[in-house]
Amino acid sequence: MLCRRILLKKVWNNGRRWLLPSSSLSPVPTTADYKRHFSTHIMAAFSLPQNNQFTLKIPYMENICKFSSNAVADLHTNGIVDVPLAQTGEGIAECELLKWFIQEGDEVEEFQPLCEVQSDKATIEITSRYKGRVAQVLHVPGNIVKVGETLLKMAVEDTQVPLVTLSNLENEKQPDTKSNKDFTGGVLSTPAVRNLAKEHGININDVQGSGKDGRVLKEDVLKYATQEGIIKDPLVTATATADLVQLFHREKSSLLESAQVSGHYEDTIVPLRGFQRTMVKTMSMAAKVPHFHYVEEIDCDALAELKASFQTNNLEPGLKFTFLPVLIKSLSMALSKYPMVNSCFNEESVEVILRGSHNIGIAMATPNGLVVPNIKNVQSLSILEITKELSRLQQLSLDNKLSPADISGGTITLSNIGAIGGKFGAPIVNLPEVAIIAMGRIQKLPRVADDGDVYSASIMTVNIGADHRVLDGAIVARFCNEWKRFIEKPELLMLHMK
Repeated sequence: MLCRRILLKKVWNNGRRWLLPSSSLSPVPTTADYKRHFSTHIMAAFSLPQNNQFTLKIPYMENICKFSSNAVADLHTNGIVDVPLAQTGEGIAECELLKWFIQEGDEVEEFQPLCEVQSDKATIEITSRYKGRVAQVLHVPGNIVKVGETLLKMAVEDTQVPLVTLSNLENEKQPDTKSNKDFTGGVLSTPAVRNLAKEHGININDVQGSGKDGRVLKEDVLKYATQEGIIKDPLVTATATADLVQLFHREKSSLLESAQVSGHYEDTIVPLRGFQRTMVKTMSMAAKVPHFHYVEEIDCDALAELKASFQTNNLEPGLKFTFLPVLIKSLSMALSKYPMVNSCFNEESVEVILRGSHNIGIAMATPNGLVVPNIKNVQSLSILEITKELSRLQQLSLDNKLSPADISGGTITLSNIGAIGGKFGAPIVNLPEVAIIAMGRIQKLPRVADDGDVYSASIMTVNIGADHRVLDGAIVARFCNEWKRFIEKPELLMLHMK
């Protein structure tokens, strides 16, 4: 069937005809005549499969192609393969390398973690596709690596990489084995040791390694340099170097002290990476959106009593109840009545998408920057389930282990700035969401009752930031009143909860 398609679809249209012997008196050949004439050529075009390959030979074709039933993989030379940074998520173009789990010379198993990288969305572990030995590490922690760029080179067995053979590859330039000696000749060393050898003008391939698997160590380079008369006794050199280092630190300390006395301080450049770079992009886009802010005060006395009751009757060790899970659930109840607040705006098509799920994001400050993981499908969760999921996300954010699924898909954001301090903030929407809520700290304040009596109340100030292209003041005010009603009277929350 394959050959029939080739002959019928390709051969007749290429201008090169497969001619039948004929005379002027012969009738015009039909398609059936052509098929009968080529039956022998078709049978001769194939050879029996050998080593999971077959060779296709077609007359008038210059090249002979070999195809493998295995999947095509990286082309390799001498068992060295490049391990690139794979695509870690949609729209991810680069990642920051956080740390290595391996080093040069280590034996690596298939699917073993190699390194940890951080994109602008999450932290991901990169695992090995091969079983082999790490030949060269090309990046250090802190580097920004583009997607598709080689992370490291690995020495593997040829059987691990599927065979791809094309006749035109035979004329390609063969790799220089001398340039690959560091990888294939057993010469292993770290970048620091290579730099040390380079500083002294030493070819590291000439140094006899004393480490594991012949790894060239710093001591090997110094010993070789001493034998060749390039430097003096390494012990003397090391002592002199240590003295210089101590002298440098003493001079640096004295300069720092004098700078502090004189009031002169050095500037420090801090590159923004990971989540911080994401915040730069998202906030720059959000600043172009017209915002509308609505501020309200909510009495949290009943909420405080409910939280205390939850904690008193808590039977699960290690689980701590806070105000936030109840606020999240009551927010979801209010969103059910005002779905426009739980929407996203498509600027290109000028459409508003009402989101069916209440994926409520919680802004969290971490040592690595601001992250906003979200609790999925809050409308279907109990307060206890929300408490557990919130605890899980908080722990993952502190450990810098949030996955792309934890961060993506949010529909509205809560910023609990009151956990740090402050009465309220003026939040900016987290696009493409259309609303964000900043909650201040709960504090005891005096209030006046309808009969004139003064009493103390636990007051929380909230500020709702809304995309004014989608939400107007009336919708935001009505939504906030509904949310406030559920918070101030939790019995209504229990009454309407499904």
